[in-house]
Amino acid sequence: MRVLIPSWCVLTALIFISCESNSQKNEVRENHETESIHRIQVSSLSETKDFYTWTSDRIPLVSAHRGGPYPGFPENAIETFENVLKYTPAIIELDVAMTQDSVLVLMHDDELDRTTNGTGKVNEVTYDYIQTLFLTDNDGKLTEFKVPTLENALIWSKGKALLTVDIKRSVPFEKVIEEVRETESEAYAALISYTFPAAKKLHSLAPELMLSITIRNEEEIRRFEETGIPWNRVIAFTGLAERPREFNEQLHQKGAYTILGVLGNLDRSAIARGDEIYLSFIQNGADILATDRPIEAAAVIKNLIPSQSSKSIYFQNAD
Repeated sequence: MRVLIPSWCVLTALIFISCESNSQKNEVRENHETESIHRIQVSSLSETKDFYTWTSDRIPLVSAHRGGPYPGFPENAIETFENVLKYTPAIIELDVAMTQDSVLVLMHDDELDRTTNGTGKVNEVTYDYIQTLFLTDNDGKLTEFKVPTLENALIWSKGKALLTVDIKRSVPFEKVIEEVRETESEAYAALISYTFPAAKKLHSLAPELMLSITIRNEEEIRRFEETGIPWNRVIAFTGLAERPREFNEQLHQKGAYTILGVLGNLDRSAIARGDEIYLSFIQNGADILATDRPIEAAAVIKNLIPSQSSKSIYFQNAD
């Protein structure tokens, strides 16, 4: 016998299910937001420029290369960013690739095989396919974490961490800038450039944004100044080898922060000789250490944080 259920009962049930689902989503969101992490918070581009303007009382920082992967936490995953921030405030460096259907996702490699349980080239698969995959950590172990979009990362960053965005070769600058502007995350996203022509193009497209630009010697200081990009838009990446103190001081006199890439050889030196080596890099004039070991490096360089700093207004420590 067919039982007829009044339509109002069905409607009531659907509303109840919908409310319960939304309640669960809100609960997850609230739990995520209230997790105890270290934060860097800026409210405008002018504050971002102030944050990155060098002062003698600056607070030394780490930049988590590819987001700071550790066992169980794969590179370029938002959960990995959050893990780093449990231990230290940090700049988060991430990589942006584009799918066949023009969705910007976080991925370092051209191919999916090393960092996910999928196969194929990123620019030859659709975002629908990417969504079916899970990320693997650097030991090759599968995790429960999914591939984020750039939009996910930009929205996540607000009130938590400043980003440096490494744009892969096949990705149009215009599309990345459009996403930064659409998410209103200009204050949190600095774009990475490895060449002066690329830096000049990025600046012409988005003169309001901060740029991380490779400047490793006096000749490159001269070439940078020829681009016409103001010094208050630049964070100077000084390469993967330690620079003389005098060179770092030249950049400081321009008002620029310096990022030293300790990932690779210098990180390995720290493993072999002791993490105290990170102190010498800061004492020699590096302001930010781009590292594959952000938690270990931060634990050491925090000893060089001044007792009082004009930059402290931008930091909120974990509870």
